[in-house]
Amino acid sequence: MQPTPVVIGSDMLVSEANELLTERNLHGLPVVDGGKLRGLITRANCLRAAHFVARTQSPDEFEYFHNRLKVSDLMVRNPATVNATDTMESVLAKGQSLGVGQFPVMDGDIVVGMISANEVFALAAHFLGAWERRSGVTLAAQQLVPGLFARIVEAVESAGGHLRAIYPIGSSDPDADGHRPERRVVVRFHADRVPDVIAALEGAGFSIVESVDAGNGAHQQHSQVQPHHVTQGAH
Repeated sequence: MQPTPVVIGSDMLVSEANELLTERNLHGLPVVDGGKLRGLITRANCLRAAHFVARTQSPDEFEYFHNRLKVSDLMVRNPATVNATDTMESVLAKGQSLGVGQFPVMDGDIVVGMISANEVFALAAHFLGAWERRSGVTLAAQQLVPGLFARIVEAVESAGGHLRAIYPIGSSDPDADGHRPERRVVVRFHADRVPDVIAALEGAGFSIVESVDAGNGAHQQHSQVQPHHVTQGAH
């Protein structure tokens, strides 16, 4: 998150808030009155208002926007928030379910930060090695049973690979009967011979959906066959 965020009062002019958003390259500003979060004004809110004024080409609208329109007239009241102790996964899920791109981060009643979808996605990309020259594979969807990750590590290292990350993707929420869904698993590693790692994983019973070979820049889609389900106790 962005700690010690810039906060503004509801009496600030929208034109001033827009300048602050632009100068600081921010996506949103928490609106705080009397130490309490009252709203959130976003760059998108300000841009829509400015575009409306530009389209009307009315001197009166222009004067109102720049000299009279206040943040309280435009802000999102009682915005959705997240807690400083929430996980990044829960923040991303909340953003997706609500269609919200940024949240004030709260510690009790105090705004302690701002977090945007861009920051969450950037962190996820970092975990997945998107900014590094890592090879990797995506395993077909399967139940995350005990011993699964150990089997993956064993297969990768048996083929001379050096594991860097294992990351399940997809929802982990159980259904109405309490059953958790199958999830694909992204595996990132360094290896001199990626085909050897793929062969070792397939030999261990895993189905490969796609692979990336950082050594030659190759990205390959694999035929999706029914995955082998690793049984419990395989540590």
